[in-house]
Amino acid sequence: MTASAIPAPMVEVRGVHKSYGPLEVLRGIDLTVRTGEVTVVLGPSGSGKSTLLRCVNHLEKIDRGHVTIDGEYIGYRRVGDRLHELKERDILRQRTNIGFVFQNFNLFPHLTVLQNVIEAPLSAQRRPRAEVEALAAELLERVGLSGKAGAYPRQLSGGQQQRVAIARALALRPKVVLFDEPTSALDPELVGEVLEAMKTLARDGTTMIVVTHEIGFAREVADTVVFMDDGLIVEQGPPAQVLDAPRHERTRAFLGKVL
Repeated sequence: MTASAIPAPMVEVRGVHKSYGPLEVLRGIDLTVRTGEVTVVLGPSGSGKSTLLRCVNHLEKIDRGHVTIDGEYIGYRRVGDRLHELKERDILRQRTNIGFVFQNFNLFPHLTVLQNVIEAPLSAQRRPRAEVEALAAELLERVGLSGKAGAYPRQLSGGQQQRVAIARALALRPKVVLFDEPTSALDPELVGEVLEAMKTLARDGTTMIVVTHEIGFAREVADTVVFMDDGLIVEQGPPAQVLDAPRHERTRAFLGKVL
């Protein structure tokens, strides 16, 4: 691959540290996710995976280091060699570039599927209703829910609710979509339908960072697999290298338990 053919970095995490009191959760994370690529983050519970995602969209304030998305500092503006925290309204504007799919769907129970999908583009981005509704219909079709626009979350299975959450994240037309264990709250028979929707996004060139325990998904879809433990990136590389020929004993031990 020539240098010009390598996609530009979309997400850059540099020297990120995060502590809660005396507990150091992230201990200097460096990560680059290129445009159109899928990065899957694996690791045991408590390794810092979810905290890393929440730092990427500034749901958690980092202690040291910085995150940029498409060249823009997230949560801060640079003045000379110093970073100054942005006002909340500016942070909220930045977050409209970052889709986030949570473990537990987080749909508004009093809104229909369609209303859930169009709410943020209308209120946060002030886009025209007709445009947003047309996009929502297209997105619901992409995730296999075109017949459910008028349904309420309580009328849907967990897998359907999570697919609505994916459509909702995409409705913002984000530059990157973050997934925090999107199948962990689902019954096993519903996991496949959500992973299938995510595979479609990957094929369409969506830039994604996915925290998951689904090794098969990582093997099939990821461009890069990252293994985290104890607040550090222990190992990262193509799926074939990290999953089939891991270099670190800690990675081998983890995969030996989950494969």
